[in-house]
Amino acid sequence: MRKVVEYKDTEIAVKKKLGQNFLTDRNITRKIVLASKAGPHDNILEIGPGFGALTREIIACCPIFTVVEKDRKLAEFIACEYPLLKVIEGDFLETDLAALANEKPLRVLGNIPYSITTPILFKLLEHRNLLLSATLMMQHEVAMRIVAKPSTKEYGILAVQLQAFCDVSYLFKVGRKVFRPQPGVDSAVLQMTPKKNNPVEDAEGFRRFVRTAFHQRRKTLLNNLKENYNIDSVKSETLKLRAEALSIEEFFELFRELKPLPE
Repeated sequence: MRKVVEYKDTEIAVKKKLGQNFLTDRNITRKIVLASKAGPHDNILEIGPGFGALTREIIACCPIFTVVEKDRKLAEFIACEYPLLKVIEGDFLETDLAALANEKPLRVLGNIPYSITTPILFKLLEHRNLLLSATLMMQHEVAMRIVAKPSTKEYGILAVQLQAFCDVSYLFKVGRKVFRPQPGVDSAVLQMTPKKNNPVEDAEGFRRFVRTAFHQRRKTLLNNLKENYNIDSVKSETLKLRAEALSIEEFFELFRELKPLPE
């Protein structure tokens, strides 16, 4: 049997492939907007408004902004319910953020689908120069991986990439009972604020390096890096470590010491 969510006489069939879980607790949406520091003069972008639980709280402080909604019926509902908003019916992953940030950087908010959380985060990271901040609700487990510390099982590519280029804050946990339909996991609200100064000049090179360093978690840096980088200038003690042992600053230092091998 298909799941249907009804709101204001509008029925929407829940699409599992879009990871739809609609927030129902107004106290939570107020907390999210307050934490985002959204104001009347901000250029706000909401990802996946659904039935508008978060949308109506944003409107209270900023009556005109942009939302991106992939579900056609929900996009039509939001456009009808909130006619002052700019509604983009489409996939956030294909949305032109540069065009939206043409006049002013974006302040992003959203209850983002569990199924595409990581691609959304990396799209925001890639376009961080266009952002003031991103305040997002996501699966609790993913949030913990993002704010993880070195030498823990959660610490990996996601933590290093995001913490390297953004100040990341875990704000609060959200229980599964405040959603329709109820998911099988809890959520959390997290905020990313791009760092003002780039810690490395070659950001794409750094991202490749981090992926290579974590390629096989149980292997040492020596084994993961030797086929792609000249490691002659790196201390042997460092090469004996696993990637999960390095802090963000130590990743920066190691990256500066390495030279990619010719392809």
